[in-house]
Amino acid sequence: MHKKEEIESLVKKYNIDLDKLKKEQIKLSKSINIKDSINFDLSQRIAGIDNIFFKNRIISAVVVFSEGEILEQEYSEDKIRFPYLSCFRAYRELPTMIEAFNKLDEKPDFVFIRGNGVLHPRGIGIASHFSLSVNVPTIGITDSLLAGEIKGEDILLNNKIAGKVIQTKQGARPIYVSPGNFISLNSAVNLVKRFTIPPHKIPEPLTLARKYGKNVRKELFNA
Repeated sequence: MHKKEEIESLVKKYNIDLDKLKKEQIKLSKSINIKDSINFDLSQRIAGIDNIFFKNRIISAVVVFSEGEILEQEYSEDKIRFPYLSCFRAYRELPTMIEAFNKLDEKPDFVFIRGNGVLHPRGIGIASHFSLSVNVPTIGITDSLLAGEIKGEDILLNNKIAGKVIQTKQGARPIYVSPGNFISLNSAVNLVKRFTIPPHKIPEPLTLARKYGKNVRKELFNA
């Protein structure tokens, strides 16, 4: 089955109105603000959120980090109710992410998310969508490019610089960074570099969230 046929099959199986979701994304994208909402140099509570999967279950793990220590960690686990469709990850993963985040005692100053910010065909990747839902600044980080054209370190989308290519680990593939919401591209890039600790290639809060999520999966499903 070709990719187009697979998508059509999933859309039919789950009764999804893709045109409606695209219109919703376009509408929501108009609310995104990629200017700094705070002085990020003074940030104390930094979070990372990552999603782990097991069969038809999803685990969203959030870790809050400060000065080399874990302050809080929470998770939410649920059944997956939406298929994986490129450019529509938020509709699959956002509910458990929000639930995990809302368990925190205090909101972090900003959140690293494994996913795209404004580097998205309609300008609203999962990092941006999450920020609009919980009202905190977010930074999107991915290993693959969903949209845009690379020119040097810049990633152009609709003739504007929307993201950056960053080589955080020698010999490894680069990562693609974009602002999610309430933060500028320059600040997003600076924070990624500041909180990435060798030998890891992604910021420490995301590394910790992935580790925590895998531990939860092992406890829940012995997997």
